[in-house]
Amino acid sequence: MPSAYHLETLDDGDRAQLEPWVSNLDSPVFALNGLSQVTAAALFARYSRSPKSLRRLLLDEFLKGDAVVPELAAPARDDAGRARAGRLFGRVIAEYGDDSVAQLGGIHLACEQVSQPLAKAIEWGRLAAYLEQSTRYIPYTDLRDGHYRYHRDPELMGSAHAATYLAAMDGLFDAYVEMLPLLRAHLAQTLPEEADAKARDRAIRALSLDLLRGLLPAGTVSNLGVYASPQALEQLVMRLRAHPLPEARAYAELIDRELQATIPEMVTRLDRPDRGGVWVEYLRETALALEAEGERLTGAGGLQKDLPDVEIPSAGSVALLRWDPDGEERIMAAALLPHTSAGLEEVVAAVHALPEAERDRLFAAALGVRGNRRHRPGRGFEHTDYTFELVSDFGAFRDLQRHRMLTIQWQELTPALGYAIPPEVVAAGLEGRWREAVERAEAAWVEIRPELPEQAQYLVTLAHRVRYVIKLNAREALHLIELRTSPQGHPSYRRICQEMLQQIDAVAGHHRVVRAMSFAGREDVHLPRYAAEVGRGD
Repeated sequence: MPSAYHLETLDDGDRAQLEPWVSNLDSPVFALNGLSQVTAAALFARYSRSPKSLRRLLLDEFLKGDAVVPELAAPARDDAGRARAGRLFGRVIAEYGDDSVAQLGGIHLACEQVSQPLAKAIEWGRLAAYLEQSTRYIPYTDLRDGHYRYHRDPELMGSAHAATYLAAMDGLFDAYVEMLPLLRAHLAQTLPEEADAKARDRAIRALSLDLLRGLLPAGTVSNLGVYASPQALEQLVMRLRAHPLPEARAYAELIDRELQATIPEMVTRLDRPDRGGVWVEYLRETALALEAEGERLTGAGGLQKDLPDVEIPSAGSVALLRWDPDGEERIMAAALLPHTSAGLEEVVAAVHALPEAERDRLFAAALGVRGNRRHRPGRGFEHTDYTFELVSDFGAFRDLQRHRMLTIQWQELTPALGYAIPPEVVAAGLEGRWREAVERAEAAWVEIRPELPEQAQYLVTLAHRVRYVIKLNAREALHLIELRTSPQGHPSYRRICQEMLQQIDAVAGHHRVVRAMSFAGREDVHLPRYAAEVGRGD
């Protein structure tokens, strides 16, 4: 039977040259092997402008002539066609402004020893993958160079507040270190026995870290791994250069230095005053203008910047503010659209006219038969949105903020909304020690904030509350809620996502959407990590 795909004619010499760089020579599907990120991106950039196949482009424009010969040793392969790529990027990016070319490579970047506010600033970009060192499973009890793991801002350390800051931060970590074995012993004594004693012990250890992470201050440093395109990394550097946090601005230059050393051809505009420079100014000036407007509204009495004493539930609050009343019909119509020849509004009207039983059947068809939570429905589910206003502990916010499909905006991190102590900590008799450490940190915040407002936030703990708004479509809501209500999830964000699910049902009335989230965890779990620990061995 003849192949449905054209098989390009390659002579023995061509095949010998190509073989080190591609995963196969015969299929229409293949991967690039061993090429530098710059060369791979340049090759794809040429691909979009040439009638040649990718293999032929690689041969003719990157592997022949003065570029690379197949006899080069393997370690030198990363330089295949680099000179050609550099010239191409100089024209396409710098001269033509074709940003899409800078989306075609990928860089793994390690960002180590970043504070929690800086981590959130780095993770603002959607088009990247992030892996952050956990405060849930890694104890922060060790000393490095004789110090706990928290950021020491140079300006703050050179100020009259340095001793106050160090004492308060050390006090939080001292309490954390002191309370960890005590809480773990209390949980081991009071929680129900389980069939697998070793799994229970590991789960109790994880739960102890979960419950005490609220004592860690925002200045706690961790490591962050990023995989992103050069374009996304350019945006990251510019965002950090415009950021009000001094640590972020300094870190921008560390990242820029690495990009200039590894992929200078793909970030040619970053350090140009007329390109990257004016972009940074735009970001900075916009933020300053909005800050001024916020101050004006506050001064006019229309808003309160510092909230009055209000009673906030210990678990925080979740409020569904906006939703689409006809959202489920919109989902069904959008899912149907590719399978009709009618316009969207015609399909919406037809769906609206269906009896309830018919709509149930149509919605079930759009959802499909899901075998697990990773079976996500199609993009029709992106045609209805929910806007939630939340007040939660900063630790839970950190975990929810990493979901890139949603839109999230948050307010300044301060002690103004208070904090909650987990009931398990109270039951263990450790409430007083917790409050003592946090009250000292809050007093230090009050002292430092007037002079160094950005650095003062390092003293706010992960248990302190922050207000933020999340806008997300039904498809992302399904992913977020099912993932974050799984049994191994942190108790704080499990409660938040269970409440989001309940309000989509009771407030928005989107019962079909809620039923679609069949893998959401609705039950209380006394030992969240136990099921995941069973069978893991020692």
